[in-house]
Amino acid sequence: MSIGYNLLMNIYALLEHAISTDKIALKEELTLQCLAYCNQNEVSTGDTFVPVRFTSPSYASRCTIVDPRKLPARKDFDTNEGLATLIHAIAHIEYSAIDLALDAVYRFPEMPLEYKIDWLEVAHDEIRHFGMLNALLESVGFEYGDFPVHCGLFDAADHTADSVLDRMAIVPRYYEASGLDVNPQIIKKLENKRKNPVVATLMDALNLIYEEEIEHVHKGDKWFKYLCEQNGLDESVYFDILERYKLLGKHRPHINVNARKEAGFTCDEIMKLGAKQCQ
Repeated sequence: MSIGYNLLMNIYALLEHAISTDKIALKEELTLQCLAYCNQNEVSTGDTFVPVRFTSPSYASRCTIVDPRKLPARKDFDTNEGLATLIHAIAHIEYSAIDLALDAVYRFPEMPLEYKIDWLEVAHDEIRHFGMLNALLESVGFEYGDFPVHCGLFDAADHTADSVLDRMAIVPRYYEASGLDVNPQIIKKLENKRKNPVVATLMDALNLIYEEEIEHVHKGDKWFKYLCEQNGLDESVYFDILERYKLLGKHRPHINVNARKEAGFTCDEIMKLGAKQCQ
Protein backbone atom coordinates (compact mmCIF):
# COMPACT_ATOMS: atom_id res chain seq x y z
CA MET A 1 0.00 0.00 0.00
CA SER A 2 1.54 3.29 -1.08
CA ILE A 3 0.27 6.61 0.22
CA GLY A 4 1.28 9.77 -1.62
CA TYR A 5 2.69 12.83 0.07
CA ASN A 6 -0.42 14.82 -0.84
CA LEU A 7 -2.22 12.82 1.87
CA LEU A 8 0.53 13.47 4.37
CA MET A 9 -0.60 17.07 4.78
CA ASN A 10 -2.50 15.65 7.70
CA ILE A 11 -0.53 12.86 9.32
CA TYR A 12 -3.23 12.29 11.89
CA ALA A 13 -5.41 10.25 9.55
CA LEU A 14 -2.37 8.06 8.88
CA LEU A 15 -1.61 7.73 12.58
CA GLU A 16 -5.19 6.73 13.31
CA HIS A 17 -4.91 4.05 10.62
CA ALA A 18 -1.53 2.89 11.96
CA ILE A 19 -2.87 2.57 15.51
CA SER A 20 -5.98 0.72 14.36
CA THR A 21 -4.45 -1.86 12.03
CA ASP A 22 -3.11 -5.20 13.25
CA LYS A 23 -0.83 -5.50 10.21
CA ILE A 24 2.72 -4.79 11.36
CA ALA A 25 4.02 -4.11 7.85
CA LEU A 26 1.36 -1.44 7.39
CA LYS A 27 2.09 0.05 10.81
CA GLU A 28 5.73 0.33 9.79
CA GLU A 29 4.98 1.90 6.40
CA LEU A 30 2.66 4.49 7.88
CA THR A 31 5.05 5.23 10.75
CA LEU A 32 7.95 5.79 8.36
CA GLN A 33 5.86 8.05 6.13
CA CYS A 34 4.78 10.13 9.11
CA LEU A 35 8.36 10.31 10.36
CA ALA A 36 9.69 11.36 6.95
CA TYR A 37 7.04 14.06 6.74
CA CYS A 38 7.74 15.39 10.24
CA ASN A 39 11.46 15.51 9.52
CA GLN A 40 10.76 17.92 6.65
CA ASN A 41 7.63 19.83 7.64
CA GLU A 42 5.88 21.50 10.53
CA VAL A 43 2.65 19.66 11.30
CA SER A 44 -0.72 21.36 11.57
CA THR A 45 -3.96 19.67 12.53
CA GLY A 46 -6.26 22.49 11.52
CA ASP A 47 -9.10 23.63 13.74
CA THR A 48 -11.36 20.62 13.40
CA PHE A 49 -9.12 17.72 14.46
CA VAL A 50 -10.46 15.69 17.38
CA PRO A 51 -8.63 12.42 18.14
CA VAL A 52 -10.86 9.40 18.44
CA ARG A 53 -10.97 7.37 21.64
CA PHE A 54 -10.07 3.80 20.72
CA THR A 55 -12.40 1.28 22.32
CA SER A 56 -10.20 -1.79 21.86
CA PRO A 57 -6.54 -2.45 21.06
CA SER A 58 -5.52 -3.26 17.50
CA TYR A 59 -4.31 -6.71 18.57
CA ALA A 60 -7.83 -7.69 19.70
CA SER A 61 -8.37 -9.23 16.26
CA ARG A 62 -5.34 -11.49 16.76
CA CYS A 63 -5.19 -12.25 20.48
CA THR A 64 -7.51 -13.52 23.19
CA ILE A 65 -7.58 -10.83 25.89
CA VAL A 66 -7.98 -12.01 29.48
CA ASP A 67 -7.68 -10.60 32.97
CA PRO A 68 -3.99 -10.60 33.98
CA ARG A 69 -4.82 -12.94 36.87
CA LYS A 70 -6.06 -15.53 34.36
CA LEU A 71 -2.90 -15.65 32.28
CA PRO A 72 -1.40 -19.16 32.27
CA ALA A 73 1.68 -19.73 34.39
CA ARG A 74 4.99 -19.65 32.52
CA LYS A 75 6.12 -23.15 31.65
CA ASP A 76 9.56 -24.72 31.77
CA PHE A 77 11.88 -22.90 29.37
CA ASP A 78 13.42 -26.27 28.39
CA THR A 79 10.51 -26.90 26.01
CA ASN A 80 9.58 -25.01 22.85
CA GLU A 81 6.16 -24.22 24.27
CA GLY A 82 7.67 -22.96 27.50
CA LEU A 83 10.07 -20.69 25.60
CA ALA A 84 7.24 -19.60 23.34
CA THR A 85 5.12 -18.40 26.27
CA LEU A 86 7.98 -16.17 27.41
CA ILE A 87 8.77 -14.87 23.92
CA HIS A 88 5.07 -14.25 23.28
CA ALA A 89 4.68 -12.26 26.51
CA ILE A 90 7.62 -10.01 25.63
CA ALA A 91 6.50 -9.68 22.00
CA HIS A 92 3.09 -8.56 23.25
CA ILE A 93 4.68 -5.81 25.33
CA GLU A 94 6.62 -4.62 22.28
CA TYR A 95 3.51 -4.74 20.08
CA SER A 96 1.59 -2.72 22.67
CA ALA A 97 4.45 -0.23 22.83
CA ILE A 98 4.14 0.44 19.08
CA ASP A 99 0.58 1.69 19.46
CA LEU A 100 1.43 3.58 22.65
CA ALA A 101 4.18 5.53 20.89
CA LEU A 102 1.97 6.27 17.88
CA ASP A 103 -0.86 7.33 20.17
CA ALA A 104 1.47 9.72 22.00
CA VAL A 105 1.82 11.61 18.71
CA TYR A 106 -1.78 11.25 17.58
CA ARG A 107 -3.51 12.19 20.82
CA PHE A 108 -1.53 15.30 21.76
CA PRO A 109 -1.18 17.44 18.61
CA GLU A 110 -0.37 20.53 20.65
CA MET A 111 3.07 19.15 21.50
CA PRO A 112 6.18 20.40 19.65
CA LEU A 113 7.46 18.84 16.43
CA GLU A 114 10.49 17.43 18.25
CA TYR A 115 8.11 15.49 20.51
CA LYS A 116 6.34 14.03 17.48
CA ILE A 117 9.63 12.95 15.92
CA ASP A 118 10.82 11.41 19.18
CA TRP A 119 7.75 9.17 19.55
CA LEU A 120 7.62 8.21 15.87
CA GLU A 121 11.25 7.09 16.23
CA VAL A 122 10.27 5.11 19.32
CA ALA A 123 7.38 3.51 17.42
CA HIS A 124 9.78 2.41 14.69
CA ASP A 125 12.15 0.91 17.27
CA GLU A 126 9.25 -0.99 18.83
CA ILE A 127 8.19 -2.33 15.42
CA ARG A 128 11.72 -3.64 14.95
CA HIS A 129 11.72 -5.19 18.44
CA PHE A 130 8.42 -6.92 17.77
CA GLY A 131 9.74 -8.19 14.44
CA MET A 132 12.77 -9.81 16.09
CA LEU A 133 10.66 -11.50 18.74
CA ASN A 134 7.95 -12.57 16.33
CA ALA A 135 10.53 -14.23 14.06
CA LEU A 136 11.93 -16.04 17.09
CA LEU A 137 8.42 -17.10 18.13
CA GLU A 138 7.80 -18.52 14.67
CA SER A 139 11.13 -20.35 14.78
CA VAL A 140 9.82 -22.47 17.68
CA GLY A 141 6.55 -23.21 15.92
CA PHE A 142 4.18 -20.57 17.30
CA GLU A 143 2.62 -17.29 16.18
CA TYR A 144 1.66 -14.04 17.87
CA GLY A 145 -1.86 -14.66 19.11
CA ASP A 146 -1.34 -18.30 20.08
CA PHE A 147 -1.38 -17.40 23.79
CA PRO A 148 -3.77 -15.15 25.73
CA VAL A 149 -2.69 -11.62 26.63
CA HIS A 150 -3.82 -8.81 28.89
CA CYS A 151 -4.51 -5.24 27.79
CA GLY A 152 -2.89 -3.37 30.69
CA LEU A 153 -0.88 -1.00 28.50
CA PHE A 154 -3.90 -0.21 26.33
CA ASP A 155 -5.82 0.60 29.51
CA ALA A 156 -2.96 2.84 30.67
CA ALA A 157 -3.16 4.74 27.39
CA ASP A 158 -6.91 5.11 27.72
CA HIS A 159 -6.69 6.30 31.33
CA THR A 160 -4.13 8.97 30.38
CA ALA A 161 -5.83 10.05 27.15
CA ASP A 162 -6.81 13.47 28.52
CA SER A 163 -3.41 14.51 29.91
CA VAL A 164 -0.07 14.43 28.14
CA LEU A 165 1.65 15.04 31.50
CA ASP A 166 0.01 11.94 32.95
CA ARG A 167 0.85 9.99 29.79
CA MET A 168 4.55 10.81 30.04
CA ALA A 169 4.58 10.01 33.76
CA ILE A 170 2.67 6.75 33.54
CA VAL A 171 3.75 5.14 30.27
CA PRO A 172 7.46 5.83 29.68
CA ARG A 173 8.37 6.93 33.21
CA TYR A 174 6.52 4.15 35.02
CA TYR A 175 5.72 1.17 32.80
CA GLU A 176 8.68 1.37 30.42
CA ALA A 177 11.02 2.25 33.27
CA SER A 178 9.76 -0.84 35.12
CA GLY A 179 10.85 -2.82 32.08
CA LEU A 180 14.40 -1.63 32.73
CA ASP A 181 14.15 -3.25 36.15
CA VAL A 182 12.72 -6.53 34.85
CA ASN A 183 14.69 -7.12 31.64
CA PRO A 184 18.05 -7.93 33.30
CA GLN A 185 16.28 -10.34 35.67
CA ILE A 186 14.85 -12.28 32.71
CA ILE A 187 18.28 -12.42 31.06
CA LYS A 188 19.77 -13.69 34.32
CA LYS A 189 17.19 -16.50 34.52
CA LEU A 190 18.01 -17.56 30.97
CA GLU A 191 21.79 -17.55 31.43
CA ASN A 192 22.16 -21.23 32.30
CA LYS A 193 20.17 -22.21 29.17
CA ARG A 194 22.31 -20.20 26.74
CA LYS A 195 23.51 -23.38 24.98
CA ASN A 196 20.07 -23.56 23.40
CA PRO A 197 20.47 -21.39 20.24
CA VAL A 198 16.93 -20.04 20.59
CA VAL A 199 17.68 -18.90 24.14
CA ALA A 200 20.96 -17.33 23.01
CA THR A 201 19.15 -15.42 20.26
CA LEU A 202 16.47 -14.33 22.71
CA MET A 203 19.08 -13.06 25.14
CA ASP A 204 20.76 -11.07 22.37
CA ALA A 205 17.40 -9.55 21.44
CA LEU A 206 16.65 -8.70 25.08
CA ASN A 207 20.03 -7.01 25.48
CA LEU A 208 19.42 -4.88 22.39
CA ILE A 209 15.89 -4.01 23.52
CA TYR A 210 17.21 -3.11 26.97
CA GLU A 211 19.75 -0.63 25.60
CA GLU A 212 17.21 1.02 23.31
CA GLU A 213 14.51 1.15 25.98
CA ILE A 214 16.81 3.27 28.15
CA GLU A 215 16.65 5.91 25.41
CA HIS A 216 12.87 5.55 25.17
CA VAL A 217 12.49 6.17 28.90
CA HIS A 218 14.89 9.10 28.58
CA LYS A 219 12.62 10.64 25.94
CA GLY A 220 9.67 10.24 28.29
CA ASP A 221 11.72 11.83 31.05
CA LYS A 222 12.65 14.74 28.79
CA TRP A 223 9.04 15.50 27.86
CA PHE A 224 7.75 15.00 31.39
CA LYS A 225 10.21 17.61 32.61
CA TYR A 226 9.38 19.90 29.70
CA LEU A 227 5.69 19.73 30.63
CA CYS A 228 6.44 20.38 34.29
CA GLU A 229 8.39 23.49 33.32
CA GLN A 230 5.70 24.68 30.89
CA ASN A 231 3.02 24.30 33.57
CA GLY A 232 5.04 25.68 36.49
CA LEU A 233 5.02 22.33 38.29
CA ASP A 234 7.66 20.80 40.50
CA GLU A 235 8.90 17.50 39.10
CA SER A 236 7.86 15.84 42.36
CA VAL A 237 4.34 15.88 40.88
CA TYR A 238 5.44 12.55 39.40
CA PHE A 239 4.73 10.87 42.74
CA ASP A 240 1.37 12.59 43.04
CA ILE A 241 0.44 11.18 39.64
CA LEU A 242 1.61 7.67 40.59
CA GLU A 243 -0.45 7.91 43.76
CA ARG A 244 -3.52 9.03 41.82
CA TYR A 245 -3.19 6.01 39.52
CA LYS A 246 -2.61 3.71 42.53
CA LEU A 247 0.87 2.79 41.33
CA LEU A 248 3.05 4.29 44.03
CA GLY A 249 2.77 1.39 46.46
CA LYS A 250 3.56 -1.33 43.89
CA HIS A 251 6.28 -3.66 45.13
CA ARG A 252 9.54 -3.41 43.18
CA PRO A 253 11.91 -6.22 44.15
CA HIS A 254 14.60 -4.99 41.74
CA ILE A 255 15.32 -1.32 41.02
CA ASN A 256 17.81 -0.85 38.19
CA VAL A 257 19.56 2.20 39.59
CA ASN A 258 22.11 2.65 36.82
CA ALA A 259 19.62 2.33 33.96
CA ARG A 260 17.15 4.65 35.61
CA LYS A 261 19.86 7.25 36.23
CA GLU A 262 20.92 6.99 32.58
CA ALA A 263 17.28 7.50 31.57
CA GLY A 264 17.04 10.72 33.62
CA PHE A 265 15.75 9.68 37.05
CA THR A 266 17.36 11.42 40.02
CA CYS A 267 18.73 9.48 42.98
CA ASP A 268 16.04 11.09 45.13
CA GLU A 269 13.35 9.67 42.84
CA ILE A 270 15.00 6.27 42.67
CA MET A 271 15.20 6.05 46.46
CA LYS A 272 11.55 7.04 46.79
CA LEU A 273 10.68 4.22 44.38
CA GLY A 274 12.30 1.71 46.75
CA ALA A 275 16.00 1.45 45.96
CA LYS A 276 18.14 0.90 49.06
CA GLN A 277 20.94 3.09 47.73
CA CYS A 278 21.80 5.34 44.80
CA GLN A 279 25.06 7.10 44.11
